[in-house]
Parts: sequence; structure tokens; C-alpha cells
Amino acid sequence: MNHSWTRRAAVMGAGFLALTSAAFAQAPAPAWPTKPVKFVVPFAPGAGADIGARLAADALSRKWNQSVVVENRPGGDSLIAIRAVVNDNDDHQLLFTPTGNFTPHPYRHEKLGYVRDRDLLPIARFSNTILAVGVSDQSGIKSLQELVEVARKRPGELNVMTVPGITDLVWDNFTTALNLKIQKVSFNNLGQGAAEMAAGRIQVVMSAYAIMQPVIGNGAKVLAVNSRTRASALPDVPTALEVGVPSLQLEGLVGLFGPKSMSAALRKRIGDEVAEVARMPNTAERLVASAQTPNPGGAEDFAKDIAEQEKQVAEIAARVGLKKLD
Repeated sequence: MNHSWTRRAAVMGAGFLALTSAAFAQAPAPAWPTKPVKFVVPFAPGAGADIGARLAADALSRKWNQSVVVENRPGGDSLIAIRAVVNDNDDHQLLFTPTGNFTPHPYRHEKLGYVRDRDLLPIARFSNTILAVGVSDQSGIKSLQELVEVARKRPGELNVMTVPGITDLVWDNFTTALNLKIQKVSFNNLGQGAAEMAAGRIQVVMSAYAIMQPVIGNGAKVLAVNSRTRASALPDVPTALEVGVPSLQLEGLVGLFGPKSMSAALRKRIGDEVAEVARMPNTAERLVASAQTPNPGGAEDFAKDIAEQEKQVAEIAARVGLKKLD
């Protein structure tokens, strides 16, 4: 055997493999988008997340040179929208939603039809919905601490409307932690609940600020926001943490999610571009006007926030006696 030839062949082969590997490494990522992109929103038109989705879609359609449309699929505790994205598994169909719509799902439904960290991947954090506690002027309550004191003195006499999902769960955390008895009432139309508060027929509402905004200063007031920091739209309203009620802390995270077929590289690219749109002054102004706070972040930042909220939900569920159903 010609050992010299064998060595030369080996060297040539290694060189060919190196060149081939370099070519693959330098090859551009597959083009995206190659067709119209769809943002699926689990609410009817006009909700905060819907407004955010349309702001993002408008700016991104120009950036991507491809149409970006918003499709509203309300109902089913957001499962209709989530399953549409998960089952189609198409990287051009994405979910635009608050995280609080799905983080309590394992404790609310026996058969979800999806596994969040496998089937629904974080792409970008876009905004925070302003969540707040409001009271009727007729209640005479002027602060969150006064609400606690009145509830202790008059157990079972106060009524509250909360929003199903994580908001309702955090309210239960609050009443359990402080051993309060406040009766829950429900309305098919959340705006009606806010109107009932302004009329004095119920005393408390905990919801997105946008729901109660029409009656604030007209029969009702805001006592506190639920986020860690004050909302730019309500700079004079303290946080629940500031006034010593940490059991009401809740972040109204809103962002974009993709299906399991989406690569990490594509998620990062889209996430960076969506966050860039959220930072645009015009976008920020319109978010604040719709009772939201701009909170741009890429896929990695958003994933950390979701993991933290899922941990919070698990801790609250244990405290209030809920077990996972799925």
C-alpha cells in the first residue's frame, strides 16, 4: 500500500470536510417570513392584548415586507386560540397573549391538549397590562390598607368582582394570606361589573385597569396597581407591594409565542425585532393610552419571566388548596 498516498488522501478528506463544514456554518438562515404571518389573539377585538397585537402587526408588516394579520379567537379560557397555534405547528402562525391566560391552566382544566414549555415557546415580551384594585366611592375606603381593615371588621359584607384566571387566583392568595372573607360576584360583561362598583352595588373590582377606567373619577377610585413598579399611566397610584400587601403582586405580562417547530435562532431574531417595535415612541404612546405599559424583551428574557410566574402560580395553588388537574 502506498502510505504516502493514503496520508495525502486523509489530508485532502479532512480539508474537504472542513470546507464543507465552513460552508454550512456560513450558509444563511432560511428566509422567513415566506408567506403572510398570523397573530392569534384569545380575545375579541378591542381588548388590550388585541390592541398591542395590532400595533405590532402594523409595524412588523413593514419591517418584514409581508402582511401580518390579527385573528381573534376568543373563548374556552384561551384554549381555542392556544390549541389552534399548537395543533397547526406553523412558524407563520403565532400566539399573542397575556401569560396569565395560561399559567393557571394546569389547575383549571383536566385535559389541556398542550404542554406549555414544549408546545408554546416564548418569542418576545411586548407589554404589561396594568392590573389594579378599585373601590366604589360609596364604600368610603381610601387605601388598600383600609380595605383590609374594613374586610376584617365586616367579614362577608364586601363584594368583589375579579377576572377569571390568574387575577382571580391572586385575589384568592390575598384573602387567604390575610384571612379575609370577601364575597365574589361574577358578570358576563366585565364592564358591567365596573359600572356596578361605581354605582355602589359592589365595593371592589380587581381587573385590568382598562375595564374600570371609564368609571374612575366617576363613582370609583383606584387603590393600587398589582405590578412591582408603578405604572407610567398611573404615576400617583402606589403598588400593592409599596403599601405592604405583597400577596396581591402580579405582573400582567403580554407577548408573542411560537409553536414547537420554531427554531431557537428564528425565535431570537423575531423576538429582537418585536422588542424593537415595542420601544418605538409611537408604539409606547399608544400602549400607555390603552392602559398598558411597554415592556420590551427578547425570547430569553420572556422565558425567565414566564418561569417566574409559573412558580408563583404553583406556590399560590398550594396555599389556597388547588391541585394540578392535567
